[in-house]
This record gives sequence, structure tokens and C-alpha cells, in this order.
Amino acid sequence: MPGDKSITHRALMFAALAPGVSAIDGALTAHDARSTAAVLRRLGASISPLRPGASVAVRGLRRLQRCAETLDCGNSGTTIRLMLGILAAHRFPSRLTGDASLRRRPMGRVTEPLDAMGAHTELGSAAGLPITIRGGVLRPLEWSLPVASAQVKSALLLAGAIGRVSVTLAEPGRSRDHTERLLLAFGFTVQRHRDRLVMLPTGSILPFDLRIPGDPSSAAFLIAAALLAERGDARIERVGLNPSRTGFLEVLSRMGATVASTNVSASAGEPVGDLVVRPAQLVGTTVLRDDVPGIIDEIPMLACLAARAHGTTRFEHVGELRVKESDRLGLLVRNLVAIGANAAVDGDDLIIEGTDVPFAGRAITGGDHRIAMAFTVLGTQRGQRITVDDPACAAVSFPGFADTLAGLFGRRP
Repeated sequence: MPGDKSITHRALMFAALAPGVSAIDGALTAHDARSTAAVLRRLGASISPLRPGASVAVRGLRRLQRCAETLDCGNSGTTIRLMLGILAAHRFPSRLTGDASLRRRPMGRVTEPLDAMGAHTELGSAAGLPITIRGGVLRPLEWSLPVASAQVKSALLLAGAIGRVSVTLAEPGRSRDHTERLLLAFGFTVQRHRDRLVMLPTGSILPFDLRIPGDPSSAAFLIAAALLAERGDARIERVGLNPSRTGFLEVLSRMGATVASTNVSASAGEPVGDLVVRPAQLVGTTVLRDDVPGIIDEIPMLACLAARAHGTTRFEHVGELRVKESDRLGLLVRNLVAIGANAAVDGDDLIIEGTDVPFAGRAITGGDHRIAMAFTVLGTQRGQRITVDDPACAAVSFPGFADTLAGLFGRRP
């Protein structure tokens, strides 16, 4: 599997802030990870090229350096939001932007608490990008997050860690915890008390060696293809099994799938193992509001599987999908209806009625990598005639996706 995207972003950032040379193996080489590396290089870190199979060497700085040019974060929401947190603790101005998709995504959720800490941000038109941030001497923060968001949470934790102030957050739900695990590894105090998370700046970021596990969100597409297949089984090796990332496996279990984990070990505080999956007859389920933060990236794939399940699947409170790389909620419904599935939106809920009729039609991705991969996988079933308008956009998170999918079947599905 490609390296975990979330951990790759964070490993590059931590390495850029560690005075000395760090080595990162198995890093994701896709567009989003390259965006993070490019921004960090502009800020003074030395980072070797991100190439498949190559170790990435990072020579970091204890403090990043000012860049007078605008920092381009590409399509990566993780890059821009986490970098805002890092730059909030640096006493110089920075200007950040991204592509058309990223410029549509909300930034107030992260800039408002950073301003409360002592940074100064100036949003572009419609409260979006480009955005200018001037860091400063930060104050301790106590903040209630309006929605569970690993990106916003991580930005605030990084600002506090680098700015040497405490951060206390109230979360309405659990989100992925890779930043907390890395902070713990570097000696920072991170404590959870029910819905409250407390970080104390007791540690320091030092050079490190790290092997990145395979990305579970990317593995989800191969798991789905195996579930839809007629026979056989698939083993997906060395996938990250962080509990904050495997909520989709719990949903699949409720739908009647069996995905077994074997060869489980640990790497830098992250559980890693192999996943074994075989075809299954799926049934509809209800995805609850509390499930959503842990499966937000896998909902497009789960929705496509729901179209093939017996009965109705309801995804509750998934309005957050409207402000991802695309309006994922709208695209999911339009594409499912376009190929002959039964799907509708009820407020912030997504409702899908499963069917076994053959699907045929064109799926519009809007440049969204997860929409592209989900409908490509749905088209692997025999008898389906689904075309995807921009399959190449899968490279944002899964380089070589089409070839990997073909390898799963031993042929082009």
C-alpha cells in the first residue's frame, strides 16, 4: 500500500522542525505529500525528493525561516491547516494559497482559535484563501471545537507545542490521533479526559527514523473491490491499524463483511498489520453521527458498497462532506443516481437503497480522488458499465491506483 497520507504529512513537518537529519521510509509520494514537502523546503528545510521506494532524508531547523513568496499548498487541506498551526508560533508573516478546490474550503475553524492564541490571520475573499498569518508570542488556549476535525485539532496542538504553551480542547467526537501519538513520542504530555484533550509542552522535537505504515484509507478501496468480487481473497500487507482510522472496518462488519487482521506489530506508536478479506453478501446499516469523524474519508467507498447491499443504508449527519475536496455529498448522490442506483439526501443524511441491477453511466469526479476511486471500484463488478471522467486524479493520494487494482484481479477489471 502507499504510505499513510496523514502520517506522511506529520512526519515531514516534525522532521522539518527537528535540528538535524531524520530518515522517513515508506512515505507517500502522491501530490498532497509533495505539497507539504514543497512548502517546508520554501521555509528552509532540506528534503530529498519523494520517490517510490526511496528513503526521504530531511535536514530540519529548530525554527523555520521566513519565505517572502506565497506558499502553494496545492489540493491539500492537511498541508494548509497544519502549516497554519506551525506558522502561528513563528514571528514572521506568511501567505498561503492552494488550488481552486482548496480555495473553496473553510479556514475560519482554524484561524479563529489561532487568533485567540495570539497569531494574526487575514483571510482572502469569502473567508477563504489566500490567507496571511503572522505568528507571535502565543498564549495558552482553551477551545471547544464545533466539529471533530483532526486537521484543526492538529493545527492547535502543533501551535502549542512549538509556541511552548498548553492547549486544552473539547471535542464533540473522536478524530484521528496521529499528531497526539507523535507528540507523546517526543516527550510532550498529552492527556484525554473523556471529551477533553490536554497538551502540555514538556517535550522537544529531535531527529528521528520512521517507517510509515500503509494508508488504511487507500486500503479501503482494495477491501471494497475484494468484497464485490465473485471469488478469491486478498491480503493487503502492512496497513496502519490505528483505531482512529479503522472505523470503516466496524461499519463493514455491521454490513456483513469479515476483514481479519494478522501479523500485528507496532511502529512509532502506530499499530500495523495485514488485512485479509474475501467476497461477502452485504446488508444495509445505519452509520451514526458518532461514527462519522472516524470514517469521513471512507464514506464515498462505503456509499458505493451500500448501493450493492441488501436493504437501506443511512449515513447520519454527513454534511461535512460538502466542504471536502469537492461537494462529496452532492457528487455521491448525483453519480449514484446517474448510474442507476437509488440515493438521496435528507437534510445532512445520505440514504442509499441497495440493488442488484447492473449499473451503467458516467461518474463525474470534480477532481476528487476518493470519488474517482470509489466509482472505479464499483465498476469492477462483472456486468457493470461505469466510466469515470478523471481517473488520474486518484494520484492525489494513491499513485498507481489503476495498476494496483488490476493486480488485485490479475487483469484489468
